[in-house]
Amino acid sequence: MKRIGILTSGGDCAGLNAIIRAVTLRAIQEYGWEVYGIYQGTHGLLRRPVGAIKLDLSHCTGSLLREGGTILGSTNKGDPFAYPMPDGTFKDISHEVIEGYHLLKLDALIGIGGDGSQDILRRLAQKGNLNLITIPKTIDDDLSHTEHSIGFMTAVDVATEALDRLQPTAASHDRVMILEVMGRDAGHIALAAGIAGGADIILIPEISYKIETIAHKIKSLQKQGRNFALVVVSEAVGTELGQKAHITDKDGRSRYGGISHYLADRITELTGAETRFTILGHVQRGGQPIFQDRILASVFGVHGIDLAAQGKFDRMVAWQNRQVTDVPIEQAIAGYQDVDVKGSLVKTARGLGICFGDEKI
Repeated sequence: MKRIGILTSGGDCAGLNAIIRAVTLRAIQEYGWEVYGIYQGTHGLLRRPVGAIKLDLSHCTGSLLREGGTILGSTNKGDPFAYPMPDGTFKDISHEVIEGYHLLKLDALIGIGGDGSQDILRRLAQKGNLNLITIPKTIDDDLSHTEHSIGFMTAVDVATEALDRLQPTAASHDRVMILEVMGRDAGHIALAAGIAGGADIILIPEISYKIETIAHKIKSLQKQGRNFALVVVSEAVGTELGQKAHITDKDGRSRYGGISHYLADRITELTGAETRFTILGHVQRGGQPIFQDRILASVFGVHGIDLAAQGKFDRMVAWQNRQVTDVPIEQAIAGYQDVDVKGSLVKTARGLGICFGDEKI
């Protein structure tokens, strides 16, 4: 083992640079290996010459630990097994990515990504007989077999701060304030931030709601003498009829967004309360990682390199029972971790009187 490659794939989040730093420090200082950072995920392996930079100890300053985003860049489009061509067709160019791995003379690859990225990387590794280790990152925290993924805790911290800032305005103007947070299919961010930020209503895709129940909750707060309410909703929540709110970008791609607008109109209609909404969006991805993500990233990076030294490939680094471990990548991406509606956090929220819209409180 002499050369290690590392890339970041999928949406960015806080803590990615901390992983890059940990991988580089461990590989060089403990094993004397060379480390190559690959630009723009698998896209860097498609370039000729390959888009990569040799990382050394000069890159591993404390500032890198604190820096959000990824110095290597990332991408969440352009599946090499179905790569979009200029004429609108799709072509399998996975062999070119595999060739890029060999052109760099890599002995192993560390891939940082969510379930989709890890699935693509594993298929590439299986096809090209590449030595692959993955590290989980997603603010949605929906990867199975790991209690936490990189980026989640910072995203929750940002959402919690947003609720902290919205509450005084809500109270000052007698308003219902709705905060829409990210969460592609799972409501982990909304649930955690809602509890930490003192939300009155939390709406997540795992629990169906009725708008009348939400209105009842707001009216009950008014009867208690409260002049405001805080609502946090995951972007993946649909209307009462189950329709998801989507936004279409200039390239014609559709993504979640806008359920808070719908809810604001309906709440005003049923309660008469002045209602405003804030869509937090990509603010949750950026900024400095909080200490939990920095520590987890450092632990994951070191363990990933140690796995490579032991020749243990096709593994995803994971956090279980308050310690680092690793699991087969195939298992990690086969499952899905949504909110346990009977779990401790949901029970805690209900115990605090927080409404999920499924029953009158």
